[in-house]
Amino acid sequence: MTKDIFNIKNKVFVITGGMGQLGQVYLNEIQSQGGRVVILDILDNKNSQVSELINKNEEENFLYISTDVTHKETIESAVKTILNHWNRIDVLINNAALDSPPDAPEEEVGPFEDYPEVSFDQVMNVNVKGTFLCCQVIGKAMVQQKCGVIINISSIYGLVSPRQDVYDFRRKDSKTYYKPVAYSISKSSIYNLTRYLATYWAKDNIRVNTLTLAGIFNNQPNEFLNAYTKHVPINRMANAQEAVGPMLFLASDASSYMTGSNLIIDGGWTAW
Repeated sequence: MTKDIFNIKNKVFVITGGMGQLGQVYLNEIQSQGGRVVILDILDNKNSQVSELINKNEEENFLYISTDVTHKETIESAVKTILNHWNRIDVLINNAALDSPPDAPEEEVGPFEDYPEVSFDQVMNVNVKGTFLCCQVIGKAMVQQKCGVIINISSIYGLVSPRQDVYDFRRKDSKTYYKPVAYSISKSSIYNLTRYLATYWAKDNIRVNTLTLAGIFNNQPNEFLNAYTKHVPINRMANAQEAVGPMLFLASDASSYMTGSNLIIDGGWTAW
C-alpha cells in the first residue's frame, strides 16, 4: 500500500497570528485532516472571538495560547504548555504579521522621506523579530526531538516592490498615499532567515521553507480589486483556501527533500 505522503494526522501545528483570516483557514483544514493545532495570538483569552473559538474546538486537537511573539518569555511559556499537552511540535507556521491598515494615519502612508520611525519599528518588531524569536524558541524544541518543519510566510511585496498605481483610488481629492516601505523590508528579510536556518538545522532533520503569497481576497473595495487584478495573469486575487494546498505540501512528507526554498503562490504576479 502506497504511503500517503500528504498525511498530517496527529501532527502538532503551531500557527502564530492564528486569529487572522489565513490562520483560521489553516486551522480548519488541518483539523479536517486529523492534525492538531495550537494558535498563538496576541488577543486575550477573554476576547469574544477567542472565547467562541475555544468553546467550539475540542481540547484533544486544539489549544489557544495568548502570546506576544515579540517577547521571548511568552513564547517560551507557550512552548512549555504545548509540550506538556502533546509532548512535541511538528510544524511551525510563522503567520503573524503587521501591515499598515487602510485607515492608517496620514503620515504613515505619506512619502517615503517622511515615513515615521515608530511605524517602521512596530512592523519590524512583529514581522522580523517575532518570526526570529518563534524560530529560535520552537526550533530549539524541534532540535531536541530531532525533527520538525518551519514554514515562514512572506509576501510578493518582499520579492518585488509594491505597484503604487494599485492604490491610485486612495489618492482622490489630491490626497497623498503610498504603500509604506516597512512591510516590504520585513517580508524580504524572511528569505534569508529561512535559508540560514535551513542550512543550520538540516543536520537535525528540520526543514525550513518560505511560502510567499500574493493578496488574499477579503472584501476589499472594488476600486482596489480592479486595479490589483490588472497585474495578475490569472486576473483575480487568491481566495484564502488556495493557500492551504501549498501549506500542506510544505508541512508534509510530500516536500521531504525541500528546504531553504521559496514557494511562490501569486497567480503569476511576479512572472511579469
